[in-house]
Amino acid sequence: MTGGVVFLGQFVASQKQGQKQTSGKIPSAKVSGSSEPIKGEQASTQKRRASKLQATAKTSPVKSRPSGTAKSPSAKAAATAYAVKPVATDSKGPSVSLPVADLRASLLDWYGRCGRTLPWRNHPDPYAIWISEIMLQQTQVKTVLPYFQRWMEHFPTVESLAMADQTAVLKQWEGLGYYARARNLHRTAQIIAEEYGGQFPQSFDEVLALPGIGRTTAGGILSSAFNQPTAIVDGNVKRVLARLTALDRPPAKAMDRLWDISEMVLDPENPRDFNQALMDLGATLCTAKNPACLICPWRSHCAAYNLGTQSELPMRESKAPLPHKIIGVAVIWNDQGKILIDRRPQKGLLGGLWEFPGGKLEEGETLEDCVAREVKEELAIEIEVGEKIMTLDHAYTHFKVTLNVFRCKHLAGEPQTIECDEVRWVELNELDQFPFPKANGQIIDALKAEAAAK
Repeated sequence: MTGGVVFLGQFVASQKQGQKQTSGKIPSAKVSGSSEPIKGEQASTQKRRASKLQATAKTSPVKSRPSGTAKSPSAKAAATAYAVKPVATDSKGPSVSLPVADLRASLLDWYGRCGRTLPWRNHPDPYAIWISEIMLQQTQVKTVLPYFQRWMEHFPTVESLAMADQTAVLKQWEGLGYYARARNLHRTAQIIAEEYGGQFPQSFDEVLALPGIGRTTAGGILSSAFNQPTAIVDGNVKRVLARLTALDRPPAKAMDRLWDISEMVLDPENPRDFNQALMDLGATLCTAKNPACLICPWRSHCAAYNLGTQSELPMRESKAPLPHKIIGVAVIWNDQGKILIDRRPQKGLLGGLWEFPGGKLEEGETLEDCVAREVKEELAIEIEVGEKIMTLDHAYTHFKVTLNVFRCKHLAGEPQTIECDEVRWVELNELDQFPFPKANGQIIDALKAEAAAK
């Protein structure tokens, strides 16, 4: 082993003490045996505990799976039988010891050989890094890549984004999902332009206060753009750390603990590459299914691998079935052959996007009655509901929908913005100018195909 063992309990205690003296800066992890004393009333207790632990924890206390084991235990039982050995206890659960120096060195060595080449990595402009971090929230790299390239072509600077119309911003985001991210990017660009002179702030608290930026995103931006030692705990990192320590509960119930571990293993001398490496490890080797343990740089120190429970971890919480909503949708033509679209309110799901009007089917009504009712309630107009154009299914994060799309004719009334921000009558060939939700995009494709067939 090239370095000492770091005890999580001691690291957290030193971190809290350091925070009182460093205005919120995260101290680097302390290796057991460090000459720096732990100050305060618990100093003597910590010293006695550290001496005792050093006598018993010579290396990583992860026990290897016994040879010839026929069947691996359940994740819960294995965590008790073989997992990283508890060395202290706090409100977050038993503390653990980790060979931090080995973990850092092996991960960075692997990253130097196998790390992915991505357009935002080592980019000289913090703006590009910020855009990538927002796009990567709950979205895979392969999905983000073409969107990032197009975005940087349309909005190459923070000033160009700040000055853009929101419709143009949402149009470039169209299809990427979680549209609040795009609205927050637009608002944050305006804040940076107005309050920071176009320069991305470098204070953790200032970055965290910007719209759409949480702790992990702030850590990712600051470490990647400015090489600051700020930890991250995104989906990939949760999975890696849960397996590394054979976490005995779902990550959602151990977030404080995962943050402590991430801060402990973070290399303070090279946080930029370390965080990128940690994310790459989760994305390419320590994957949710079929992890490539045999070529993982952390294999020898991974509790889950040594237990044979890597496929069972992280533990998952049971989820209730997604609610299913039946929606009636109206494609409304007027006498001039134009189609009516409306813009959703800024707040809420799909805020700021354009759509074909409609709404949820109520108990006891037909789909045709649903469409007529929703259009009257939302726009105060009378329509004639005609034939069904198509039916399509779509899933959001928290619910599923079935859209029943009808061809409709405008009969009477001037459209009002009762439950929307804006309405417009547009030509079929003008629909591409507006940002629509993904499901509405399929309706537009069907309308175009129908028109082309005539």
